Amino acid sequence: MITIDLTATGLKIKETIKKNGMTVKDVAKMFGFASPYPVYKWINGENLPALDNLVVLAKLTKTTMDELVVVNEQ
Repeated sequence: MITIDLTATGLKIKETIKKNGMTVKDVAKMFGFASPYPVYKWINGENLPALDNLVVLAKLTKTTMDELVVVNEQ
């Protein structure tokens, strides 16, 4: 069974944001979110970004969706 590891994906998103010199608030502002809460949900492994947000996040952080999402193949 193939699944997405939400916790590991959240950590990957957090690391990638930090590596690119951005803060959670910076990312939230880039997405036009009223608060950073949705981004915190991503990095805490509570939710995945919607597909369109994942595409944008990958572009903003100069990476790929495959590098952001951690997949478990069991």
